[in-house]
Amino acid sequence: MTLVAGVDSSTQSCKVVIRDADTGALVRSGRASHPEGTEVDPAAWWDALQEAVADAGGLDDVAAISIGAQQHGMVVLDIDGEVIRPALLWNDTRSAPAALDLLREVGAAEYAARTGVVPVASFTATKLRWLQDAEPANAARVAAVALPHDWLTWRLRGFGPAATSVVADGPAAENPLGPVLTELTTDRSDASGTAYWSPSTGDYDLDLFELALGHAAVLPRVLDAADQAGVTARLVDSSNHAWLPAGIVVAAGAGDNAGAALGLGASAGDVIVSIGTSGTVFAVTDQATTDASGSVAGFASASADFLPLVATLNAARVLDSIAALLGVDYDELGRLALEAEPGAQGLVLQPYFAGERTPNLPEATASVFGMTLASTTRPNLARAAIEGMLCGLADGLDAVQALGVAVGRILLIGGAAQNPAVRAIAAQVFAAPVVVPAPGEYVADGGAVQAAWALTGTRPTWAAAIAAEPAPDFQTVIRAQYAAHAAASFL
Repeated sequence: MTLVAGVDSSTQSCKVVIRDADTGALVRSGRASHPEGTEVDPAAWWDALQEAVADAGGLDDVAAISIGAQQHGMVVLDIDGEVIRPALLWNDTRSAPAALDLLREVGAAEYAARTGVVPVASFTATKLRWLQDAEPANAARVAAVALPHDWLTWRLRGFGPAATSVVADGPAAENPLGPVLTELTTDRSDASGTAYWSPSTGDYDLDLFELALGHAAVLPRVLDAADQAGVTARLVDSSNHAWLPAGIVVAAGAGDNAGAALGLGASAGDVIVSIGTSGTVFAVTDQATTDASGSVAGFASASADFLPLVATLNAARVLDSIAALLGVDYDELGRLALEAEPGAQGLVLQPYFAGERTPNLPEATASVFGMTLASTTRPNLARAAIEGMLCGLADGLDAVQALGVAVGRILLIGGAAQNPAVRAIAAQVFAAPVVVPAPGEYVADGGAVQAAWALTGTRPTWAAAIAAEPAPDFQTVIRAQYAAHAAASFL
């Protein structure tokens, strides 16, 4: 049996899965926590990776590994390979004014044409502009810029600041190959979230990069999906224990959403709707997309495809709020919702509890419309919460489809997707068929797919397990009354 490992270094934690390269069967797994916050010392990711690897039983029998990680995070290195300051994560919004500055200087349409995206606070370019403005001394030291998965991949291969650790059974430096910045690598999916790389051309836009940072610097070499970044070096941990054997193939890695698409086996025509605290809608398509409004980010996939993506701020937190208001848990909220008819007798929840990113309404608040003596019941409010959450995501899907993206089926993922009411109502909100994959570590699974691909040269065709396929039951009333109230509220 040939084993491969996939890693998900997410905002909250590091997960490692080890799978059979031939069948995709899960052999073992491990995890470790990341610190909270919107800026993090990358050393915490490195420590968590070692802990998660140990929890997964080590890598001594693993032939290849690939790292998926949170997108957009800014890791800045000096000439000696040292991290200059804690990484700003995707959810750090201090760079919002910097995003506006870049837009004024370049223009939204021009940015979208050149990079597939319009800068917002989450993207790396805006964080670099913030660094130039707020910490000019740190900006001046920047010799290379990497993303979280780029930096972890580089470290796995033995690169980093010089170190001289030794173990009892032979010499093994923590970073035996030293700070060779030109050995940094990335992949097209993660590069597409920087706002200085073009999915259409496959090249960095160095003018935009230098506009953001203020000067030139080393950028990671962009690898294709089946490429090998290199092999692991023999590494030791802080206790001088050799935790990583030499010679394991290291694949290109990926951004988290692209990794999830790989792990789900998604292909052209598939749309993934992810219901987490926030929501994402991303499609797999064979054509690059451009949206000057900024609603749809024209990302690349971790294969040869493209991954237009919409993010919303309000998803599972909508259900959290209404469940707490009604004094019920998720299961009871679902049971109440299914007691009500589609459309909840005209009760509509516009779910902007945290403002909203898509549409761009940062100061918006949630509203309930259509309250009458007949409609204001616990079941109707429970249903209106689920319908409103899903309609917000369906609006995101509309924005993707407006760019000419074909939709064959909806893959509904995230913890809320396991609720029977969410599944049933999703089949009433979305016109396309809804499929609910079994719960899993999709990003880490995508890493395992990519590791096997880099090892063999052939993309695996592991089948994702399906938990449910609710019968199509599209109900026009739900979207129609939601749209009517949305239009009125924007006047």
